[in-house]
Formats: sequence, structure tokens, C-alpha cells
Amino acid sequence: MRYQVKLKKNEEGYAVWCPGLPGCWSQGKTEEEALENIKDAIETYLETVEEINKDAESRYVEVG
Repeated sequence: MRYQVKLKKNEEGYAVWCPGLPGCWSQGKTEEEALENIKDAIETYLETVEEINKDAESRYVEVG
């Protein structure tokens, strides 16, 4: 899967977050490190969401 991420350079390196996954963010001293770290953050985020919702009933809806 591919996710859009945003990067912002700051005095400590780079902040990086995934707008499509609220609260999913990371950082790194370099752009490359930040991008590697956000990959781990996204995987952890998705695993956590799956665990939280594993017993919830779900449906699909069509929009548009």
C-alpha cells in the first residue's frame, strides 16, 4: 500500500506525518530516517486499528 506523507524540516531534523491516518506521525534526523520511521509508524497504526476493531461488526457503504 502507498500512503501520502508530509515532511517538515525543523531544528531537530524532520517531522513526518500521514494526513490519511489521524495521529500517525514520526520524526528523524534526516529525511531518509524520517521516511523509514513513518513506515514503521504506519504499520503499527494499522495493526492497532485492526486489533481495536477485530470484534466490531462492519459494513461497506458506497459514496458518490
